[in-house]
Amino acid sequence: MNLPNKLTLSRIFLVPVFMLFIIPFPDWMLTSSVLKFIRPELIDINNFIIHNGNYIGAAIFIIAASTDKVDGYLARKNKQVTKFGIFLDPIADKLLITAALLALLQRNMLSGWAAMVIIAREFIVTGLRLIAAGEGIVLAASNWGKIKMVAQTIAVAASLLNNFPISIPFPNFHFDRYAMIVAIIITIYSLFDYLKKNIKVIGIKN
Repeated sequence: MNLPNKLTLSRIFLVPVFMLFIIPFPDWMLTSSVLKFIRPELIDINNFIIHNGNYIGAAIFIIAASTDKVDGYLARKNKQVTKFGIFLDPIADKLLITAALLALLQRNMLSGWAAMVIIAREFIVTGLRLIAAGEGIVLAASNWGKIKMVAQTIAVAASLLNNFPISIPFPNFHFDRYAMIVAIIITIYSLFDYLKKNIKVIGIKN
């Protein structure tokens, strides 16, 4: 396995690590009689996650998201573009973004409508990819798909960081909200662009 594909896989492996720092323990775990002997420790860890986990999670998210650019660059530079990499790269992106959206929903930092639009787009595109794969066709990510990923990354990171450091000089400017709106608009447009270019895969003429 070449280095670009290893970087793509590392993005997938970072998803559960990210979620460990960003999603607090459920109430049933903290009140469970079975875990009573470590309840104080669980409460301390949970408090840390609630108050500081989003910053650590944001760092992990940004690192994971940055590998998306690195693996693509290395694959093109070293002529190591493979069908496996083309197929795996968007899956890694979708897992990372979906995990981040679920984390923001868990923390009441994101509207369910926003999450639904973004996740629905990924389901539709993934379905189209599966149909294409059945025909022996590998659909690469479009330019708008890449722009969409950048926009979503910025919006999610801003939300996780509570607008830091922008909130320091502009405490009343909710950059995360505007960034998320832009990300949603680009997400919707990227879906129409992707369908327009690849709709023939499912037997529908443009």
